[in-house]
Amino acid sequence: RQRQMCIRDSLKDDLHQTARALQDAYNNLENVVDPDLIDCYIYELNSVQMRYKFLLASIKKMELSQ
Repeated sequence: RQRQMCIRDSLKDDLHQTARALQDAYNNLENVVDPDLIDCYIYELNSVQMRYKFLLASIKKMELSQ
């Protein structure tokens, strides 16, 4: 049980870091004009969004199993 709480807390920390990375990716995308950088930030944004969804689903699954 203690191990699950530690894992859940770690996932929540990762989720908060990912939320900050998501905001950074949005900010970067809004501030570029070079087409190559726009593509780069779009890929980064998609990647971070997928990570956020994965972490959120993992936390919800863990909380439901308790």
